[in-house]
Amino acid sequence: MVATAALADTLDAVAACGAPRRILALEGAPGAWLPPGFEVVPQRGDGLAARLACAWGDAGGWGIQIGMDTPQVCPAELDRLLGVVAPGRAVLGPAVDGGWWVIGLAGVDPTAAFEGVPMSTPVTGAVQRRRLRALGLVVHGAPTHRDIDTVADLAAVASAAPRTRTAAAAASLDLELRTEGVA
Repeated sequence: MVATAALADTLDAVAACGAPRRILALEGAPGAWLPPGFEVVPQRGDGLAARLACAWGDAGGWGIQIGMDTPQVCPAELDRLLGVVAPGRAVLGPAVDGGWWVIGLAGVDPTAAFEGVPMSTPVTGAVQRRRLRALGLVVHGAPTHRDIDTVADLAAVASAAPRTRTAAAAASLDLELRTEGVA
C-alpha cells in the first residue's frame, strides 16, 4: 500500500515535469497505474549498481534519475535539477540516511559512474560524489531529502507532504495499527 502510493506520487511528479523523456526502469510488467507518456525499460543487472548502470545505458545516458521512495519531490524541483545537467556537470541529491535520492548525468559512462559504489549504506552518497568527481565532473548538490526506508521515514515524509497518496497511506496504516491495538 505505501510502496504503491509512493510510486504513484513519484510518477505524477515526473509526469508533470518538463523532461523531454520519461523512462521507468521496471522489473515486471507495468499496470494501469502507469501514467501515459512513459517509456518502460526492463530492470536488469545483478545488484543495484548494475541495475542503475543498465537503466542509464538503456535511457541514453542523459537526464536525472530518482527512485520511487521520495514521493515528496515536486515537478518544479525536478525541472531545476534537469536544468543543471550538462556535459561535465552532474547532480547528486543526498538522502538523510547517507545515500542519495537523485542523480543527474550527461554523457557519462554509466558503468564507470556506479561500479564499485556501495549501495544502500550510510556512505553511499559520499562515495558516489567522490566517484563522479573522479570522473572529472563538477557535482552540483540538490536539496537533502528523506527517502522511505523505515516507519519513521514514512511518518516524516507524510508530514512534509501531507497532500500525497503516501501521506494518506501512512494515515491509513496508522489507523489500521491503532484498530489492531499495535500502536
